[in-house]
This record gives sequence, C-alpha cells and structure tokens, in this order.
Amino acid sequence: MPGRLLQTDAFILSKRPPADSFQTFTLFSAEHGALLALQRLPKKNAAHHLALDLFDEVALSLESSNQGSTWFIKEVRLLARPAGIGRSYAILSLASTFTAIIARNPVHEDSRAAVATLLRTALAAFATSTRPDIVFFKSLYCFARDEGYPVKQQWFTTLNNPDQHLAVELLNTPLAAQTAAPEDTTRLTRQLEAYLRSHTDILLD
Repeated sequence: MPGRLLQTDAFILSKRPPADSFQTFTLFSAEHGALLALQRLPKKNAAHHLALDLFDEVALSLESSNQGSTWFIKEVRLLARPAGIGRSYAILSLASTFTAIIARNPVHEDSRAAVATLLRTALAAFATSTRPDIVFFKSLYCFARDEGYPVKQQWFTTLNNPDQHLAVELLNTPLAAQTAAPEDTTRLTRQLEAYLRSHTDILLD
C-alpha cells in the first residue's frame, strides 16, 4: 500500500537528539497543525542535504506509512531562518519556551492560520529585538487570544490600574519604542501565566 503524501509549509517547533539515523522534529503547519516528522541523517559527504534547525520555516514534501502519525521528510526547502535568535541565551530560552508551548497544545483548525502568522511574527521579533521578554509576553497573550480565551475581558480586568496601563503599553507599543522595565514585564508575564494555568486548558509546561 503506498504511503500518504503531504505538501505543506511548516515551522520547526522542537528538535530531538538524533537516533537510529534520524532526526525527529515537531512541526507546525497552518493547514495541518502539529506534525511529527523524521529527517534521515546524511551520510558523510552527502550533497544537497539541508540540516533543519529549531525555528526554521520550511516548505516540505512528506510521506507517511502509518496514516499520518509520523511523517518522513522527502524533500525540504528553507523559507526563513531567524538566526538572530541564537545571539543570546536569554533570547534562545524564551523563543524555545514559546515554540514548546505551541507544540504542547493542540490548535483547533479554525485557529491554525492565526497561530502560523503569530509564529512568523514572533520568531522574526525574537531574532531582531533586544527585548525578548516583551516579545514573549505579547506572543503568549496573542496565542491565548487566538485560541479563543477571553484574556482581554477576563484576565485584564483583574489587574490593578498601573498593571492595566503597563499591559496596554506592552501590547500596543512597537517594540523599538518600548520602555517598560524588565522586572515589570516579568511580573505581568507571571500574572498572565497564572491566569492561563487556572482558567484555560493551555499547557505551559
């Protein structure tokens, strides 16, 4: 029986250590959501092998022999690589935390296109901004909103007036013009995470 074939664009959300001649990835596709995919490791001196990395956006040709539980990468073309994420541990850590959250949570098909757009925006911002803490806060807020949770109507109203003003500033001011202190951003992020743990099904860790 021939395997299933799939053509899609996707983001690399997570990357496992190589095993049994394969590298395993969790992907996110706007059309298909989360996908588990394996890429065969190249033999020495193999030509035309594109080694995928965390956060890559890629165009893929996939094949599955088990009804789509696992996919094998047949062909791949790199669309974008936000290499700037690797310039500091703080940026890498927060970007990895965000993509892991996306990988951990099933995204409803109606929200997948919005989440793919959010991933593209967030990864580009992580790669270029000097405030990864603000990028993470905004991305987490937008993910919860895109998943249909009433973060503006419910979480925002629990904040005191100074924190409401801070939240508005963080969410609406362009990154280059942000002036919030890192400790204030961290405090607000922790409050958002506490709300998500208590009032939503989003798995943060």
